[in-house]
Amino acid sequence: MNPQLEGIEDLTGTYPFDVAQSIKCIRINRFFWRMREKAWRDLFTTNRQAAYDEAKLTDVERDLVDRVDWLGLIQYGVCFFVLEKYARIVGITNLGMYASMRGETLEAFLKTRRVPAAA
Repeated sequence: MNPQLEGIEDLTGTYPFDVAQSIKCIRINRFFWRMREKAWRDLFTTNRQAAYDEAKLTDVERDLVDRVDWLGLIQYGVCFFVLEKYARIVGITNLGMYASMRGETLEAFLKTRRVPAAA
């Protein structure tokens, strides 16, 4: 184990992304990374199953994507930075993702932030 991650399991809500996670989830992380390519976005939006097949996603991975399960994707081992690419495709902001990961609506989440317009 990476000595920098020693005791990480004691921090509730912490899901480290390390080399092991990167290797385990390389297919799905590449799938999301490709969302920056117009042709890939077009394929995904017009024929999701073909995109899944080309990326060789597992049934579990396809289900996480279909359900837009942000927290599930993070817990599975997807890198947050590639999820941002997907979020834009499904019309969700980063704040919307954070709220979902906490099990809150965006409005409820914003009330916990220091955002003047959210009060």
